[in-house]
Amino acid sequence: MRVFVGVPLEEAAIEALLPLQGALRQGRLVDEENLHLTLAFLDDQPEDVLAELDAALGEIRVPALELEFTGVEVKGGRRPALVWADVAKVEPLRRLHDKVRGAARISGIDLPRERFRPHVTLARFGRSRPVDMGRLTAFLSEYGGFCAGPFPVERFCLYASTLMPEGSFYDVLADYPL
Repeated sequence: MRVFVGVPLEEAAIEALLPLQGALRQGRLVDEENLHLTLAFLDDQPEDVLAELDAALGEIRVPALELEFTGVEVKGGRRPALVWADVAKVEPLRRLHDKVRGAARISGIDLPRERFRPHVTLARFGRSRPVDMGRLTAFLSEYGGFCAGPFPVERFCLYASTLMPEGSFYDVLADYPL
């Protein structure tokens, strides 16, 4: 099963992001029920590993924290792949990220080393459709300095991710309170 660990967004955080998606008007927008902050993408994992992971994630104890949006960026250089809202990399969030990665390692999941750039993906650009770079540049000029929050975070989740032609579908497998 293809899985990841992430932070679901509270309604107020989603409401803050929806106008950005409305203004972007290109790419494949992430459905509002799928907006989240990924802590660790774990790829395909067998059931026995997921059972160990669930137990390890359930042992994580960190206090509730807050998310704050601190800008909008494009990933992908000349050929944009994603538009996302940056999230402030505060110590409690970094600590949660580290503990989730530790739980994955304890469960036997080998994760690549990568820099943690907390963000919420707003839209994806496929290879088959051209990107209107003028419109994207204008969007970034207007919304690049977007700030909102703080928004409370009281839980994180283990999600299943099913790839569909129209985009990914996420299903919460387990919920962990902070």
